[in-house]
Amino acid sequence: MQSVYIHIPFCSTICSYCDFCKMFYNEKLVDKYLDALNKEIELNYKKEKLKTVYIGGGTPSSLNKNQLTKLFNITNRFILDNDYEFTIEANISDINEDFLKLCSNNKVNRLSIGIETINKEFYKLLNRYNDINDIKEKIKLSKKYFNNINVDLMYGFYGETIEQLDNDLNLIKELDINHVSIYSLIIEENTVLYINKQKSISDELESSMYYHIIDYLASIGYNHYEISNFSKEGFESIHNLNYWNNNNYYGFGLGASGYIDNTRYTNTKSINKYLQFDFVSQKEVLDNKTIMEEELICGLRKIKGISKSKFKKKFNKDIRDVFDIDKLINDELLVENNDYIYIPKDKLYISNSILINFIM
Repeated sequence: MQSVYIHIPFCSTICSYCDFCKMFYNEKLVDKYLDALNKEIELNYKKEKLKTVYIGGGTPSSLNKNQLTKLFNITNRFILDNDYEFTIEANISDINEDFLKLCSNNKVNRLSIGIETINKEFYKLLNRYNDINDIKEKIKLSKKYFNNINVDLMYGFYGETIEQLDNDLNLIKELDINHVSIYSLIIEENTVLYINKQKSISDELESSMYYHIIDYLASIGYNHYEISNFSKEGFESIHNLNYWNNNNYYGFGLGASGYIDNTRYTNTKSINKYLQFDFVSQKEVLDNKTIMEEELICGLRKIKGISKSKFKKKFNKDIRDVFDIDKLINDELLVENNDYIYIPKDKLYISNSILINFIM
């Protein structure tokens, strides 16, 4: 076991695009939730040494100082590797000196900040608060406490131009942070945007924007190491790489998922059940075939791809004995280069249609 994900579902405002497990912040409910979270971890954490901890949401930074202290008292029970990575997600509006000090003093060494966009039209559409001067000020403040910072960038808004996208990218360049995660706007069911019948852009434009971002970030020194993730050298997300390497991890909190000993589980999304310590809603024991499928589906998200020798070592089978790799290579949907098989750059945008070939 290398990693822990902790879900904090509370938010001060609800973003119009979000379909994650979330709810409005309620002070009394948060305190009860943290008690239940403490109980879940107490029952399940086996005191393994951990490489990564990731607190996501929701909006973890929406918790007040006492609640964050209570949360960190819970996470302080984790035994961490000497070279650990401990990430917490934060909104720009929540970042201040007290928050940063509290995180830094409780083993957090990486921030993930949701900027999304600086375009007023689009951040209003998302029901988010963003101000370019505030962003610059808060990132500058965050750098006093953290060297390892990620920002999220969203693109693909209906009506967005390449020029408007460049405004967001130019800010990324100016901020000079070490990691960028990009996401196209997807209109998910049961979101405000879906209910309001928000239009989507064409696949052609979305593809153009995706490759424009790749080329722009490459030109300013970022390594494109996963389909949606870019980093300066040495700042790849260790936590997310654990997912993409198909390794085990704990998932704690409302709606969280975990993967332990070939068993995937998902926690309840019912706050009432969770507060009654009825944590897990679904479990699935994976057979070897499914695990191998997931090994490729996760591994091929990495730009480097999947190692044939590591696959054989892990499963005691040659990858070609399990999957029809050669057909995909002949169709130029995959590339083989020495030990690695990967999706070529010009096919990354259609990666999902390639990965589906590995579901047998």
